[in-house]
Formats: sequence, C-alpha cells, structure tokens
Amino acid sequence: MMPADNHTYSGPASFILTGIPSTEGSHVWIAIPFCLMYFAALLGNSLLLYIILRERSLHEPMYLFLSMLATADLLLSTTTVPKMLAVFWFRKGEISFAACLTQMFFIHVSVIIESGILLAMAFDRYVAICDPLIYTALLTKPVVGKIGLAVLTRSFCLIFPVVFLVLRLKFCRTNLLPHTYCEYMAISRLACDDISVNLWYGVAMAILAVGLDTVLIAVSYVLILRAVFRLPSKGAQYKALRTCGSHISVILMFYTPSFFSYFAYQFERIIPGYILNLLTYLYVLLPPMLNPVIYGVATKEILERVIKVFYRC
Repeated sequence: MMPADNHTYSGPASFILTGIPSTEGSHVWIAIPFCLMYFAALLGNSLLLYIILRERSLHEPMYLFLSMLATADLLLSTTTVPKMLAVFWFRKGEISFAACLTQMFFIHVSVIIESGILLAMAFDRYVAICDPLIYTALLTKPVVGKIGLAVLTRSFCLIFPVVFLVLRLKFCRTNLLPHTYCEYMAISRLACDDISVNLWYGVAMAILAVGLDTVLIAVSYVLILRAVFRLPSKGAQYKALRTCGSHISVILMFYTPSFFSYFAYQFERIIPGYILNLLTYLYVLLPPMLNPVIYGVATKEILERVIKVFYRC
C-alpha cells in the first residue's frame, strides 16, 4: 500500500477505493438498490441472450445486434458492481494497481462497444425502413459478424493507449481513490505529473467514439423520420415508428447520463463529489438493467418467448 506522504513513486502498489464521498454512513443502504439492479441486469440480459441464441427465428440482424448489446451490458455491470458492493458492505476497498488498470480497461471498452452497437442498430433500422428491399441481402450474418468485430476492434484500439498513459504517470500524493471502481480520469487526477496529455486524449476519445456515434445516430434517425412520414398510411407510419421506439429509449438512457457525467467533471470544483459519482453509476447500472426490459416489453417476438419460458417453468 502506498503511504500518503510526499515521497515520489513511479506507481502505487495498490489503490484504496473509498466509496461515495460524504455518504460513508449510508454505504450499506446505498448498496442494496445497486445489488438489486445488478441481479436484475444479470437475469434480464442472460434471459435475452438465451432466447435469442435458442430461437432460430430470432437470428436476424436486429436481434443479433441486441445479443451483442446484452453481452456488453453483462461485461460492464460485472466489471464494476461486485467490487462496488465489496466496498460498500465489507469495506474491501483495496485493489492492486494491475487489477485497477484491468478494471479500468474493461469498463471503458464496454462503454465504447455499447456505443458502437447502438450505432450499428441505428444503421439496421435505417436500412430496414428506408431501403427494405435490400435489407436481407445487405445485412447478412457474415456482415453482422464483421460489424461486431469492427466495433470490438475500434474499442480496443481507442482504450489500449489509455493503459500506457496511466502507466507513465508518477503518483506521489495519495492512493485513496474517491470512487467505487477504477475510472480513467479519477486515477489520472491522483498523479503528481502533468496530466494534460491524459485530459486531451480523454476528450479525443470521447469525440471519436461517443461524439461521432451520437452524430451518426442522429443523422440516421433524421433520414428514418423523413422516410416514415412519406409513407402513405398512418398505420404504416405507426408500425415503423414503433419498431424504432425501443431503440430510441435505449439511446437516450445510455447517452444522457454519459454527457451529463462528462460535463459535470469539467466543473468538478463546484459540483460535489458524490453527485459526480452518482452520475457515473447511472450509465454503469441503468442501461444494463433496463435494456432487456425495454426490448422485452416493446418487441412482440421477444415478449412472447419470455412468456413461454416462464410458462414452462
């Protein structure tokens, strides 16, 4: 463990995750809803994957992308929540430097993968509504697999340099990390070196991944809405909009907390630390928990198969 004195270290042996600042007395109670949300995310996404993989009729691009989203949700929540609960309930906040970097890597990889999958799903809806005649010919299973591989590769290439940007830092202040998981900028701010490169890379990463994805998703839905409102009947318009409703809900639920969290960190001197932490928990916990619910309720094919599963049980 690194002592909190002024002696210079090239890297700490471990960090101490302290939980949410200013709420230490309530950690036990705060952890209860987090635990319930985690188990709901595990159950919902596992059930979604089981249904999609088991039912051959659901081996279509929309559902294959949905299975990728569920996998990313499972990775994101499982990477963060177990350690979070250990901090809250058992005060097991110590985490080795290597384990902290590993957790940081998988958290950010999961977030960028999820953003890329949401973009792929927007493209899927665009082709299905704007050019349905070429849908089955264009989005074949090999093409969907290549899109998934491209999303994974982009995420890895963007996040891998982050590990080296943290490794180059020297830590000389404290090893107390005011968080419940290892987050890139939270670790960087503990360093006594100039972290300008880390800050600018974080901005570039946000623009190249989340920012670019958001713009492309917005463009896709502008084109989709234009195509929908050109349809001859109100019934056809409603049916087309209904197929996009669940995806739009998931997009808003994922990107809104991310943007609020990012901008909140730019004003961290005037925003309490516990507010910043709670904002980061929103996009770590809410999307994995609610994505299966949204798609399960809004998608008739999935809802019918979920009912069959529970009926058999």
